[in-house]
Amino acid sequence: MIRSERLEAVLDLLAEAGQVDIDDIVSTLGVSPATARRDLDSLAKQRLLTRTHGGATTGTVSYDLPGRYNRDDNAEAKQRIAEAASELITPGVVIGLSGGTTTTALAQVLSTRADLNAKSDHALLTVVTNAINIAAQLAVRPNIKVIVIGGVLNPRSYELVGPYTDLVMNRIALDLAFIGVNGIDHTVGPTVSDESEASVNLLMAQRATTSYVLADSSKVGRRALATLGDYEFARLITDSGLTEEDKTAFEERGVDVTVVPAKA
Repeated sequence: MIRSERLEAVLDLLAEAGQVDIDDIVSTLGVSPATARRDLDSLAKQRLLTRTHGGATTGTVSYDLPGRYNRDDNAEAKQRIAEAASELITPGVVIGLSGGTTTTALAQVLSTRADLNAKSDHALLTVVTNAINIAAQLAVRPNIKVIVIGGVLNPRSYELVGPYTDLVMNRIALDLAFIGVNGIDHTVGPTVSDESEASVNLLMAQRATTSYVLADSSKVGRRALATLGDYEFARLITDSGLTEEDKTAFEERGVDVTVVPAKA
């Protein structure tokens, strides 16, 4: 494991419980105590954690960690949603991935698919994204062509937004788009926390032949700041936590709802 991957793994461990001990890092990552201490010191200098005696905590960090490092109690549901979305993607297509934890999970699933990692002289998948963490995740896969639409970085979500983003998106045609959201309501539709991100998500969905909203059931009934404008929301992939009442309400509004079953 290279150093950058190791540092990310340390932050993932920290996100799970809000604190991490050197012994945890040593046993989980198979590194020496000295290496674990150096990694924690490095992350502390970046103000991504606070060092404690024998480990680290997020408790007194002066700002929120970026989204992917927040504790996520719905990670398992998001993983199942990502796996279901992956089944819709065939080699050779062009897809759009907005930012978000569920779309990031989808990128991870795609990066490990055997058919997309087969030996080939050409790209087996093209991914268009405004999320730099997703781009970095897929960049090491030689058969996946990654197009990053430029813009101004939102450090809390890793997403690029603004007029430069719109300029590129208007020149791209997508087969499929997968849109991450902060909330989804059967009255106002999908919503996100930032109006600039909402604009990008809307345009990405409009540039696709078919678009899907990916949202775990904890987001159903929630409303964030910004709607996706005149997005004709028609497809939702969610998990089995969705109530029959909510499912019926969506379907009565013409939404095709895919409910991913819980793992046995």
